[in-house]
Amino acid sequence: MSLEERKKLMKIGVMYWFLLIYIISALGFWYYSLERQNVQMKNYRLNELKLDDPAYMEKADRVEDDRRRKSAQFLGEGLTFLAFILVGAVFVYKAIRKQITLQAQQQNFMMAITHELKTPIAVAKLNLETLLKRQLPEEQKQKLLDNSLSEINRLNTLTNNILVSAQLESKRYSPTKDEIDFSNLVDTCVGGFETRFPEREWHVAIHQGINVTGDQLLLQILINNLLENAMKYSPKDSAVTCNLKKENNQAIVEVIDEGQGIPDTEKKKVFTKFYRIGNETTRTAKGTGLGLFLCHKIAKDHRGTIRIKDNSPRGTNFTITLPLA
Repeated sequence: MSLEERKKLMKIGVMYWFLLIYIISALGFWYYSLERQNVQMKNYRLNELKLDDPAYMEKADRVEDDRRRKSAQFLGEGLTFLAFILVGAVFVYKAIRKQITLQAQQQNFMMAITHELKTPIAVAKLNLETLLKRQLPEEQKQKLLDNSLSEINRLNTLTNNILVSAQLESKRYSPTKDEIDFSNLVDTCVGGFETRFPEREWHVAIHQGINVTGDQLLLQILINNLLENAMKYSPKDSAVTCNLKKENNQAIVEVIDEGQGIPDTEKKKVFTKFYRIGNETTRTAKGTGLGLFLCHKIAKDHRGTIRIKDNSPRGTNFTITLPLA
């Protein structure tokens, strides 16, 4: 959160606490005034009684009982109002903080998406202009074309994430429920990354004949996002592992990297929409904060789970569990 956003949050916090203290003080003053009026009414009624009346003590007791009932009524109503005020105050406070946090995340998303969209376009444009203006050896031409294709694929993945995320949230996308050769799907996804990044070390163990029920496009996005994540957040000379196995009538996918890992305090937060560890001015890895949000939603929509574990000696292990077809 930026300094300006913190100042804004502080101003809202000061106004919020001032209003809350004012409301509680007004409630306390209301109780004090009613109780004082109740005592005055009791004294007034006692003064009207005649001391030589044989029923004086009985009438005085009734007056005192009335005062006590009124006091209990005022206290009960006051405590009830106080409870409602405090519950409402907590709800409003959480809603305001959530809205400010979401606004900050959306601003970070806009900054990230601008960079993410412009970079692959600029790289592909530069490569194509170089090919048009200069006569290059065939090997160098192929390298520029491969680089352009890689950037276009990254741009395609990014736009898919944005579109599918919006469609899933607005319920405009209706996932299919086809029986899918999950082994082949995972193998194809990993094969695409192996082709694009041949310099990487890949450890792949995919058991064949594993089928699941679901939407092929969404499951491709799920696997591709996890592989992309492992690539982004681990050193270029480290290995990326992808395992697929069958266990207890479930398909289990593991995507493991050897990066810095995810702190325990952040493990649940990373599945939140737009959430990224750090901020746009300090983080260096590319991303928009949609990838893991989509992974979590897709896994949940397919009656599955996604968990984060620490890899040994370092890194992250994302484990997806889906029911078999």
